[in-house]
Amino acid sequence: MDFLGVKGKTYIVFGVANRKSVAFFVGKSLIEFGAEVIFVVKDDAVRQNVEKLFHGKPVYVCDVENEEDVSALYKVVSQNNPKIDGILHSIAFANFSEGLKPFHETKKKDFLQAIDISCFSLVSIANAFKDTLDTNASVVTISISTTTMAAESYGYMGPVKAALDSSLSFLAKSFSGFSNIRFNAVAAGLLKTSASAGIPGYIEYYLYAEQLTLRKKALATQEVANSALFLLSDRSSGINAQKIIIDAGMSTNYFDKDVMAKAMRPEKP
Repeated sequence: MDFLGVKGKTYIVFGVANRKSVAFFVGKSLIEFGAEVIFVVKDDAVRQNVEKLFHGKPVYVCDVENEEDVSALYKVVSQNNPKIDGILHSIAFANFSEGLKPFHETKKKDFLQAIDISCFSLVSIANAFKDTLDTNASVVTISISTTTMAAESYGYMGPVKAALDSSLSFLAKSFSGFSNIRFNAVAAGLLKTSASAGIPGYIEYYLYAEQLTLRKKALATQEVANSALFLLSDRSSGINAQKIIIDAGMSTNYFDKDVMAKAMRPEKP
């Protein structure tokens, strides 16, 4: 039985970088379930890599900071695909080239660029493709499990992701005036991805988060992708303007007795 019902439908997947990307797992799974997938990446170097990963599938380049690029992407995609059933938005960027800084030292240009790429791109893409999206289509973005826990290494991306989360409600409301198109987020805990590797000190955060999960096992990228697949499918038709947290119970387990013992009594084995 085709539970998800995505076979024969067409989806656009933004944000594959390599085999570790959430978007890679989503695209791979959609194809395995019989969907047609169009990939959109950030530059030609990534395009060549993704073409090898998904031989025969269309891969386009789009600089989401450039609205003309987004419009051009819509034109070329819509020529061959008059109906799109869903979009995965897995795009984020932060400039850590100068290393980790206290939040109050964030540069305006870095913050605004992160907002543009990580948040406004969802608005821009949705607006560009609004006439091609099926009236019951689903748009899913990849967010983070919490935007209020001030992890120093994540810096200004916390507020940026908060803006992304908030935009879901406004997009859902705006699109409800002419369609049943839904906007939701998969809010993932810490993952082992190439993008995460670029965050200063990330590995320690990742290992710490693993100890805080209820199962004492890190979140797998495929688990996040599975939730995105559900939200992209008609099986989630009653879910709109929501942020679904996927963190293996970490958010309920900050007072884990084993972790507390190591912190408060480090001298004990």
